[in-house]
Amino acid sequence: MDISGAEWLSAPDGPQDEKVEIAYLEGGAVAMRNSADPGTVLRFTAAEWEAFVLGARDGEFDIA
Repeated sequence: MDISGAEWLSAPDGPQDEKVEIAYLEGGAVAMRNSADPGTVLRFTAAEWEAFVLGARDGEFDIA
């Protein structure tokens, strides 16, 4: 999938030199990258992204 024209979004606050960025792709897919290394991109299906977001909201990734 060509993502060269993707619109990358990030939180407005935080360090300007390194942010997590996401782009919404066709079919509900989502791409994620680190702004300090934009050549490395993780791609998620709509179902994978939904599972990730729900897990984050549920505290699944919290460090105890």
